[in-house]
Amino acid sequence: MSEPKPPTPTPGDTYKGWLFKWTNYIKGYQRRWFVLSNGLLSYYRSQAEMGHTCRGTINLATANIAVEDSCNFVISNGGAQTYHLKASSEVERQRWITALELAKAKAVHMQAESDDSGDECPAAPPSSGQGGGCRNLEIQSTLRTLGSKVEDLNTCNDLIVKHGSALQRSLSELEALRVSGDVGDKMKQVTERATLFRITSNAMINACRDFLSLAQSHSKRWQKALHSERDQRIRLEETLEQLAKQHNHLERAFRGATVLPSSFSNPALGNKGGVSGKGDASDEDDDNEFFDAMEDPAEFITVPADPKYHRRSGSNVSGFSCETGMDDQSVNFDELSLASNPESPQTLELEPVRQRRTRIPDKPNYYLNLWSIMKNCIGKELSKIPMPVNFNEPLSMLQRLSEDLEYYELLDKAAKCQSSLEQMCYVAAFTVSSYSTTVHRTGKPFNPLLGETFELDRLKDCGYRSLCEQVSHHPPAAAHHALSEKGWTLRQEITLASKFRGKYLSIMPLGSIQCLFDKSENHYSWKKVTTTVHNIIVGKLWIDQSGEIDVVNHKTGDRCHLKFAPYSYFSRDVPRKVTGVVTDKDGKAHYVLSGTWDEKMEFSRIMQSSKGENGTEGKQRTVYQTLKAKEIWKKNPLPEGAENMYFFSSLALTLNESEEGVAPTDSRRRPDQKMMEDGRWDEANAEKQKLEEKQRIVRREREREAVKAASTPEEAVTEDSINDSPLKTDGVETGTEASEVSDESAHPDNYQAMWFDKFDDPASGETLHVYKGGYWEAKEQGSWDMCPEIF
Repeated sequence: MSEPKPPTPTPGDTYKGWLFKWTNYIKGYQRRWFVLSNGLLSYYRSQAEMGHTCRGTINLATANIAVEDSCNFVISNGGAQTYHLKASSEVERQRWITALELAKAKAVHMQAESDDSGDECPAAPPSSGQGGGCRNLEIQSTLRTLGSKVEDLNTCNDLIVKHGSALQRSLSELEALRVSGDVGDKMKQVTERATLFRITSNAMINACRDFLSLAQSHSKRWQKALHSERDQRIRLEETLEQLAKQHNHLERAFRGATVLPSSFSNPALGNKGGVSGKGDASDEDDDNEFFDAMEDPAEFITVPADPKYHRRSGSNVSGFSCETGMDDQSVNFDELSLASNPESPQTLELEPVRQRRTRIPDKPNYYLNLWSIMKNCIGKELSKIPMPVNFNEPLSMLQRLSEDLEYYELLDKAAKCQSSLEQMCYVAAFTVSSYSTTVHRTGKPFNPLLGETFELDRLKDCGYRSLCEQVSHHPPAAAHHALSEKGWTLRQEITLASKFRGKYLSIMPLGSIQCLFDKSENHYSWKKVTTTVHNIIVGKLWIDQSGEIDVVNHKTGDRCHLKFAPYSYFSRDVPRKVTGVVTDKDGKAHYVLSGTWDEKMEFSRIMQSSKGENGTEGKQRTVYQTLKAKEIWKKNPLPEGAENMYFFSSLALTLNESEEGVAPTDSRRRPDQKMMEDGRWDEANAEKQKLEEKQRIVRREREREAVKAASTPEEAVTEDSINDSPLKTDGVETGTEASEVSDESAHPDNYQAMWFDKFDDPASGETLHVYKGGYWEAKEQGSWDMCPEIF
């Protein structure tokens, strides 16, 4: 059905309608809603956006309008704004051209009148406080000018009265005189006073003329400002009315349904009538116009299930097994059983739990010019950029890796789940929770030295303990193993690839994370998403997580697909949003997850699913009927004064606390890191350079030994080639500090990890370093003879 065509516009009318706007060569012309009013042409994605989001505006007073062909025309202001538009027909195009020409003529006329009246501020209502301040200053200046003129008039009035009285007395005296010789003197006196009176009168007349001119001039300007303020008030009232209607509509929609497309919002009922964009992607120029980012079609929508499902058991619901169709209250029972389980270590523990520290020294305020360091490093690996400790935080990468256990309780709960699908929800929530500590953590962790370790022994108070070791430099890799008394094991090997792009820094974690449960023998694996640090050169640093994660249960085939939506300034969706769907091996959806990676996650059980209407790009959406959402994870609040302590969490504050009995290679013993924590940054920088040089010497020696051990000439590497290698390059940050070698294949690490061995996992098909044992036994015996001296 074709839309009704609007009438031909008349001068001063507001003209609205659909036009096609050129975006780029990939997406071509896109349909947009244009509004012509008060000499301004604005456009929106839809009519619903008129109340809150304008995508662009061009002033017709300074614009050129050119016709290209029967349906196309171009509007340009001679600068960065150029709109290539296309109407649906030649008649429609002519309607728009007529309206635009009339609006332009009126805008030019109004601008000329404004210039003639000597306006110093625009007649249009100011868009910020600066315009209002300009108008206030202008009014105050005008009032001062008019006040001075009134004072001039009062002075002239006093002089006229004075000189008029003197002139009257002179005339009276002249009449009383007899004709004598004094007549000439009196006449001269009368003439002088008459002259003074005439001069004073002329001054008063001029002052009156100036006052009248100023009053007339400023009355026009004040009248124009009054009309402008009245129009602005009317527009604000209309906007408030629209917002009130939208708010009422959203409240009804929220009470009636929970909307969860791929970006956490239904385009029809999302936040503020929201339309989600593809992150920061744009169908216009990336630097100039990225307002028209095309929406992702809603992949799925969730709506409340029929109330009868709340009264049923899972075995009565078609398509659900007894295992996965338990009553929704089972989640609460599970949580209560965890809290009251008599086998929990909190109940059995009789020894007092160690009181750990809750503060570290406040971060000093050191100034450093980042651009002087980074300008020559664009496009390089982060590990090859020389960085002082000023950009670090007093924790190593191994300690940051251990922070993934901040919310270990999720895995404790998962270990007690009877349903593998429900267990998948807890594992997925644990995956998201590991990013919550990064939202304010813009400092770079210390790169571990080869062979550096870090233990986190929380067996007595939390029921788990973990060990990390830097197992490789090329590429830099850290292995992590955590074991819990609650029946789960976490192991991971993480390699970081990073690139500095000028405006932002991208950190791509490589490697795999695996979680194994003893009771069910379920084996999960997943990878991390990309971390982006924005405003590297100018502005306040901020961090975003974006990408997709597939958590896979290799035993049952269950899968959870999580999507981390990138932050977009122009999106009306919840920032840092995460959505996900849990499916079984047959692809049937059982749970939906939603929330944010920095605050909380919720999950809902799916009772029924059906294919819905097509999305914006013709993709068919799935509608899920779900039970009421339940919170599965919530972020712990930061400790008091965290902004002065690198925004560390309560766990992070304890990671660098000195402990007895740890290995000599433990990160707590690293001197430069400890000096930085104490606020002695200059000493920390000097100590860091010493450690790096020591590591270079050890690496050279290890490579010389590899040369001697070479069995064939083809495998041998000459000492000259080692001495001439890029090992001597100054300014390279080691740990990845051994990243001084540019050709990784020519200079292998030749290093055997102390506590980890490489393992080919048959379930996931991946190769990673797995804990081989012996560390905790060595700690118990206090035997660290085999540990290298790296500090």
